Amino acid sequence: MNLLVIGGSNSKNSINRRFASFAASLFENAEKELVDISKLDIPLFSVDKEQEIGIPPLVLTFAEQLDKTDFIVLSLAENNGSFNVGLKNLLDWTSRIKDRKTFAGKPMLLMATSPGPRGGASVLETAKTLFPYSGAVVKATFSLPSFYQNFDMEKGITNESLLQQLKEIISNITID
Repeated sequence: MNLLVIGGSNSKNSINRRFASFAASLFENAEKELVDISKLDIPLFSVDKEQEIGIPPLVLTFAEQLDKTDFIVLSLAENNGSFNVGLKNLLDWTSRIKDRKTFAGKPMLLMATSPGPRGGASVLETAKTLFPYSGAVVKATFSLPSFYQNFDMEKGITNESLLQQLKEIISNITID
């Protein structure tokens, strides 16, 4: 199985990229490809910019990555209760590719984390509702609250109960 692993933040030190990578490591026998949004130099989407330059090559590459993958592991950053601008911009551009639903019908583990006790719950709930309209097949969701209290950069999730919840979610995911 090929996993596309996305941390939904344009921060160079994204906790969501680290969390998505950790979650992807829990999938057995999977090849993993990481999308680092902080390294994607994509202009801010507008219809005027699209008419001027067309779809940026990095967006086309991202769409190809989506097309080739079997499963998406995406962890969302929450900025003021909504999507991180880097992810939103990438998804806005991708949605403009002709005859395409952004996520191309791919199954997804949709997650979020944040330093706060709600673990990105607002953005996770929004994405769970909106992403199916963009072609995502959300198989499961998971929120990791209080990232810095529950996650070690070397070991991963340190809260045993939360770790077991995530492992159970992953073990129950089926890909048609």
